[in-house]
Amino acid sequence: MPATTPTRSSSATKPYRPEFHADLEPGQPTPGIGEEDLNRFDHAGRTYAVYHGPDGAFYCTDGLCTHEQVHLAGGLVMDCIIECPKHDGQFDYRSGKAVRAPACVNLRTYQTRIAGDQVEILID
Repeated sequence: MPATTPTRSSSATKPYRPEFHADLEPGQPTPGIGEEDLNRFDHAGRTYAVYHGPDGAFYCTDGLCTHEQVHLAGGLVMDCIIECPKHDGQFDYRSGKAVRAPACVNLRTYQTRIAGDQVEILID
């Protein structure tokens, strides 16, 4: 009997399989994301932000600020904080936690892994 895959909710009509995606930019290698910097990644109609933390790890969040849906890729990264370029709301990109108003809704975060010289993101 084949294994079953989880569904998003009881109302979902078809199963999903999380996949890792690596196309930050065509062929973007990990050295292309500087420490304490980020890259915007668009996939399947959604925007993500991929960060290279001062600890050397890579992190991923939704790419739009939860306050006014502004792209975070234009924001300032300091240590593990991303500051929205529009109203200066801040998030800890490791957890997605909103840490300074006007942002009050946390960012969604995504698991990352390194495969060769690519950062891959688990998008479920």
